[in-house]
Amino acid sequence: MSSDLLAVHPLTYLRQLRGWGKNQFAGIMRDHGAKLGINLATNRTLVWKWENGQAPEPDAQVVLADLLGVKSRTVTSNPWPSWLPVWEVTSITAPWTKAGTVDVLVELGRSGRMDRRGFLTITGAAMATVAASWAAASPALAAGMNGDQVTDQMVSTLETRVETLRTLDEQMGGARLIGQAQGDLAVITSLLDNGRNTGALEARLYRLAARANYITGWMAYDAGLRSAGQQYYVAALRCAKTAGDDALGAFLLAEMGVHLSEHGDTHGRINLISTALDNSTNRIQPGVRSFLELHHAESLSRDGQHQKAGTALNRSLDLWSQHDGDELPSWLSWYGDAQLSSTEGKIMLRSGQVERATGALASSIDQAVPRDQAVRAGRLATARLAGKDLDGALDAANRGLDLLEGPVQSVRAVDRLTKFDSYLKPHQAEPAVAEFRERLRALPAMAA
Repeated sequence: MSSDLLAVHPLTYLRQLRGWGKNQFAGIMRDHGAKLGINLATNRTLVWKWENGQAPEPDAQVVLADLLGVKSRTVTSNPWPSWLPVWEVTSITAPWTKAGTVDVLVELGRSGRMDRRGFLTITGAAMATVAASWAAASPALAAGMNGDQVTDQMVSTLETRVETLRTLDEQMGGARLIGQAQGDLAVITSLLDNGRNTGALEARLYRLAARANYITGWMAYDAGLRSAGQQYYVAALRCAKTAGDDALGAFLLAEMGVHLSEHGDTHGRINLISTALDNSTNRIQPGVRSFLELHHAESLSRDGQHQKAGTALNRSLDLWSQHDGDELPSWLSWYGDAQLSSTEGKIMLRSGQVERATGALASSIDQAVPRDQAVRAGRLATARLAGKDLDGALDAANRGLDLLEGPVQSVRAVDRLTKFDSYLKPHQAEPAVAEFRERLRALPAMAA
């Protein structure tokens, strides 16, 4: 993915979308201000400051809003830069019909390679609308579209490719594979947009499109491309609804909530998982319900509701014990004891139960695939450091570095080790700490 397609601020994205350089944009702002009778001194340096944390003065925001066609009441009721028109994407506004789902997939194929790195294009309020639409919509299967006949062999081949991608992601992380995932998704989209499908094959294709969008979104998220990841997730949710698979839809809502809480919107995540539980709990198997309750526990924990989080965690563990070896859906085949232990560890750490947290996190790493080992290493290191075990903390952190220096690429793993590094300041004189920091700085992701 070329760097010129990655934006670090909503205003940067808007400029890139219109092909405006900083100097050109500054001139456009001055000219438009003159038309409105507002004298601006906008220049390239000021534009750079706006895109790096400084809010434009009120007059400049008035001019920019008028230039972009944003109503004044939208500007006054939303802080900078949240009023900028980058959050209205096709995946939210398209109708919840089969045609609307295909439109979303086609548009995503055109725009999905552009990521608005560093901010979320779909905020908590908009995501709540998506969740409500999912809950209210009916499955939208209809007659096949004009074009070539889609065969069982075509769909089976694509299903195998998508499952192989999932397995490779567990070993290597998503950054290396996202291009391949996007290519496979483009083929699936083309079959839905142009092919002739029987009812059963069409439903299979939509379920496959949901899985492919989810995997692509997961890879984007793992690579640090948050906005692109969100949009793939919403497309996956639409595909699941079109196929009439509400268990898969509930799973996707739970996963989508992670984006919100990572961005600080813990309440938005609670709303998403509550919608998923309220609309599917009685129709899905205990293993899937365990997954949903685990996300519920995590969202409550992040919101500081530790007692409720513990109750939800116990429900998840009880449901998993009822699972009794029943085969999980293919999209949840990776779920099990490692994920339960990892989330238990996070919840315990936030509630101050360091010893229990450390044990659970260590167990989760021992059972995990390589990518997840790398991601979880930073949190285990943090827990051990909280328990006054510096040597154990560095052992865990260096275990993560071993994987990141080898086959695994994961921005999330690097971010978590970087966060752990920030806690090491009181121990910076220790030679082992200096060695860890030198290795961390040498990672390709840190040098980029």
